Formats: sequence, C-alpha cells, structure tokens
Amino acid sequence: MIAFNLLRALAIMGILVLSVLILVYGKPFLMPLTFAALLAMLVLPLARWCERKGLSRGWSSLIPLLALLLTMALVGLFIGWQLSSLSENVSRMEQKLTEKYRQVQAFISKKAGIPPQKQQQMIQQQRQQSPGKAAELISRVLTGAGSVLASCLLVLVYIFLMLYFRRRLRRFLLRIVPGGEKGTALEILGNVQQVSQKYLGGLAMMIGALWVMYSIGFSLVGLENALFFAVLCGLLEIIPFVGNLAGTMLTLGFSLVQGGSTDMVIGILATYAVVQFIQSYLLEPLVVGAEVQLNPLFTIVGLIAGEQLWGIPGMVLAIPLLGIFKIVCDNVEVLKPYGYLLGEEQQESSARKKIKEWLARFKKKK
Repeated sequence: MIAFNLLRALAIMGILVLSVLILVYGKPFLMPLTFAALLAMLVLPLARWCERKGLSRGWSSLIPLLALLLTMALVGLFIGWQLSSLSENVSRMEQKLTEKYRQVQAFISKKAGIPPQKQQQMIQQQRQQSPGKAAELISRVLTGAGSVLASCLLVLVYIFLMLYFRRRLRRFLLRIVPGGEKGTALEILGNVQQVSQKYLGGLAMMIGALWVMYSIGFSLVGLENALFFAVLCGLLEIIPFVGNLAGTMLTLGFSLVQGGSTDMVIGILATYAVVQFIQSYLLEPLVVGAEVQLNPLFTIVGLIAGEQLWGIPGMVLAIPLLGIFKIVCDNVEVLKPYGYLLGEEQQESSARKKIKEWLARFKKKK
C-alpha cells in the first residue's frame, strides 16, 4: 500500500513537471488557443441565439466574432481619443518633470554633496557606455507589437473555427471518454461553459461599473483626463489584486506629474478605497457571483505561476483556468481532494450578509 501511494505521488509530480514544461515551451501555440477558447465560450450564447433565429452555421459563428471585434474597437477608439487628449498636456507635464528633476538634484546635492553638474556628467557617461540600448529597446517594442498583432489575428481565427466546429469538438471529447463516464463528461462540459460565461460576462459588467465609479470619483477630485484613468483602472481589474493597485499607482504618479496637490492625492486614495469597498461587497457577489470559488492562497499562487510561465497574459488567464481545473477536480473522484484544496469555505462576512439582506428587502418592497 505504501509503495502504491508513493508511486501515485511520483506520478502526480511527474505530470506536474511535464505540464509545466509543456506550458513553457508551448507558449506561442497554447496562449492564443487558450484566449480563443475562453472568448468563444463567452460569445457562445449569441452564436446559439443566431442559430435559433435560422441563420446558417457560418453566419452564427461570424456575427458573435464581429460583435466582439466591435466592442474591442469601441474601447480602443475611446482609449486613443483619451490618449490624444492627454498628449495635449505633454509640454506642461515636461515642465513639471523638469521641476521635479531639479528638486531631486538639489536634494542629492544637499544630502550627498554631489553638485548638479557632476550628477549630469555621471548621467551622460552612463548614456555613452550604452549607446545602442535605445535602438535595441525600439527594436524590441516593434517586434513585440508585431507578435501581439499576429497573436490577436490568430485568436480571432480560432474563435470563428471553434464556434463553427463546436459540435464536432464536443463529440470528440465524448468519444475519448469511457462509456460509463459520458454523463460526468457532459456535466463537466456544461459547468465549464456556464462558469466561463458567467465569470467573463460578469467581469465585463463589473469593469463597466468601475469605469463609471472611477470617472465620477476622479472628476470630483479634479484629476485631468479623469475618463482615461478611470478606463485604465477598470481594464487592469482583469488582473486580480495586482491590477487595481497598479492602476491607482499610475493614476497617483500622473497626478503628481501634472502638479496635483495633496488634497488631490488624498481624493484619489479615497476614491480607490470607496470603489474597492463597493466592488468587494456589492459588485463581486451580485454581478460576478461566486462562480470561481478559489481560496485567496491559491488565487495568489495561480497569479504568480501564470506570470512566471506566460507573463501578464498568464496572470489574466490564471483565475478562469484555475476555476475550470477546480470544476474538473470536483467532478472526478480521484481529483476531488485537489478540488477541496483549491476551493474556499462557503462562509460570507457579516457585512456582505447584511447588504444582501437589505437588497432582498428592497426588491420585496418594489
């Protein structure tokens, strides 16, 4: 018995190591495919609705893709419009940066005894020692932009093909499952589709609500280009824990560069605190729901592992993929202990319970 348990543990470790190697070396192939699979499940209800209306398989696969493209294009146009508005203040921002730079120089001169002229010489010497770094950086940016564009086009092609051949893919998965397990396989597929749709759809709705709240808050404190920073903070929400904090830090940094006062900094922090409270106790339970029931420990572990394996795209994909893996574990007897390990206790905080009770009473009165 001990030997069997040891062999099983070694087999699990071997599978984990092999999975990591596949994820690392298969990144150029697997990452677009994973994004496409999640987005295809998101727009699947629209494809089914188009088919019920009598449209052909091709049109019912193309229309959801066009709707997804239109939504992304509108968001991109809005961000471009806000960036053009932000660029109008570049000269004033440069003046503020110059002032801050001189203040830093004076501080270093006072504390370290290094005159500003000597500091400038040291910076110039550093630039002369690495003359090709700027050109190398530009080359990397252009190469990265080309790679991202190619990956985006590949994702769009994958989405269309997955929607078009979805029944064949479903039948294939059922054929490789033993006859006695087909019911479990169908249940897993249904749960994965449902959770993916609710999580991604709810996340999109929550991001839209965050845009509105951040826009109101940043406008009230007098932040310039408040809409742009509201959209930035909302979009970064797709990376749990890290995204909203990074967005707020960027907003604070730009407000200081623009010459923001202490009151504006306090106002931005207050806006962040209020929005986070509303998000945690209202938006997440009511809009996103408890569809991806992962405990905080493995949520953070998943984010770090995703970043190490696939970078920022890995952090974006970590939570939905962990949620899907948990669904599989919960429905396969051998893997149920791992599903329990990933999950969290179904206990709500007293504040969240009170809010839900208040909302329930409000609905009854209506």
